[in-house]
Amino acid sequence: MPGTTMTVRVDGTVSHSADGPLLVLSQRLDGHDTFLSGSLDIGGSALPVRILTLDDVTVLRPAGSLPALAEGTRWQGTLHLPHGMRPRSVPPDLREAATQEGRSLDTLDEAELRYVLTFLSEATTTTIRQARIRAIVSALPITMRSPQ
Repeated sequence: MPGTTMTVRVDGTVSHSADGPLLVLSQRLDGHDTFLSGSLDIGGSALPVRILTLDDVTVLRPAGSLPALAEGTRWQGTLHLPHGMRPRSVPPDLREAATQEGRSLDTLDEAELRYVLTFLSEATTTTIRQARIRAIVSALPITMRSPQ
């Protein structure tokens, strides 16, 4: 985990769920892993939050008490990320398999790459990981003939 602390200005709207209030960011946070914690300075106080970055939205779930805010209320604050940025990198075994088959991971957009890397990282055994690598590589476009 990077040792650099990062600060990001954020804003959004309040939404409510069965588990309590959610702070929905107006812009998805790119380059930040999901399910991490941070601290949000909002309204003059620091609030611990859980960061949930999904495919198209980032939501902050307050871990402490949030003043009662109506659904749809606009807010702004400063999000402190103790973990900093975590760039996504393609693991060597996946890159090698793609190269061997004459396929390229460079054709994936950011969301597709995020999905592929998450899918691969959730493999619980070597056998499952290898099967997932084969599935990912077979879905990539052919960029050149594979070496025979």
